[in-house]
Amino acid sequence: MACSAIFLLDLKGKVLIWRDYRGDVPLRAAERFMHLLMDSEEEQKPIFQEDDVTYIYVKYKNLYVLAVSKNNTNATMVLLFLYKLIGVFRDYFEELEEESIRDNFVIIYELLDEMMDFGYPQATDAKILKEYITQDFHKLEKPISITPTLTNAISWRPEGIIHKKNEVYLDVIESVNVLVAANGTVLTSEIVGTIQINSLLSGMPDLRLGLNDRVQFDSSRSVVKKNNAIEMEDVKFHQCVRLSTFENEGTISFVPPDGKFELMSYRLTSHIKPLIWVEAIVKSHQHSRVEYLVKARSQFKARSTANNVRIFVPVPPDADSPKFRTNTGTVTYVPEKDAIEWLIPKFQGGREFLMKAQFGLPSTSDEENPTGRPPITVKFDIPYFTVSGIQVRYLKIIERSGYQALPWVRYITQSGDYQLRLS
Repeated sequence: MACSAIFLLDLKGKVLIWRDYRGDVPLRAAERFMHLLMDSEEEQKPIFQEDDVTYIYVKYKNLYVLAVSKNNTNATMVLLFLYKLIGVFRDYFEELEEESIRDNFVIIYELLDEMMDFGYPQATDAKILKEYITQDFHKLEKPISITPTLTNAISWRPEGIIHKKNEVYLDVIESVNVLVAANGTVLTSEIVGTIQINSLLSGMPDLRLGLNDRVQFDSSRSVVKKNNAIEMEDVKFHQCVRLSTFENEGTISFVPPDGKFELMSYRLTSHIKPLIWVEAIVKSHQHSRVEYLVKARSQFKARSTANNVRIFVPVPPDADSPKFRTNTGTVTYVPEKDAIEWLIPKFQGGREFLMKAQFGLPSTSDEENPTGRPPITVKFDIPYFTVSGIQVRYLKIIERSGYQALPWVRYITQSGDYQLRLS
């Protein structure tokens, strides 16, 4: 089940760096990998086998990160390790590209040695690795005990962390993806959510997070649906979460890493009413000018307010002489995007605003072909609000020393891929 070797290659197949862990796969396996990619008529799958060698790869920008194995390996584990490897490289070098690899051969070899031993994944947490593999070697004043950190059951959090003020910040962030047809029908809608935590706690705290009773997790696909239930899909937890406690009690129990991390992510595909509805009426006059009447309406409760709402309405690329009129916000012409940008700093729920725009138009070819128009896009943030209805019922913090800690919870709903097609 072990990995034989790891290769980093450029797009031409040249090996930039490689680490042989077991000695059972030769270097020419990387050349064979590129031939298989080029000879394939269809896009090659990320896992394939040839001549008793299993190839597992990830294409990242202008690089191939390749793992090869001669054994009956756990392909999913190796593929996950490659993504972890990319994440650690990005954490060290800010960005992973060919140049950063050539500039950091020594560091990369050390990371490959520590992250995998004889083909078996070991330490994959960048915070732990940075404790003893650093780019500034002269700053290392005293030796660090590596073994307890890596062999401890809680490898993501070292002992002896001290903060003057013990606090934990929890953010529930939901992005809304919506596509609305020209006739007003919602074609696709989904919510992609994350729970982000910034832990500033001393010692080795144990946290328990409880969500509202409406939340249900669709993991076994045999969940009994209740009325008004929030059924989450594609739920992913940080490695610190005790999955057995969650499955038995429904409570998210964990010892957090120090600092910022993503505790969990989820997705909901239920029907969503667009939070901000935008419609535009486009009129062309005598092949000389085009007018836009844009109406924006907030479809959430009045107690909430959307901040920095940006509505981008596409216009023909040869439009000129813009004129605008609106009862709120500011309107500007953005020629590099061929669009009008309507900025509304504060958009309270249950409100409706109008904007009129006029452009000179030497050619009306685009306006005579409405099917070729790009959609209206909307950007916004709504604080203290979640469109799914998820709520944190409690966040308990327990630590051996018994100190008092302050938990802070914040909710944010923001636009994701939010598009409305022009009628």
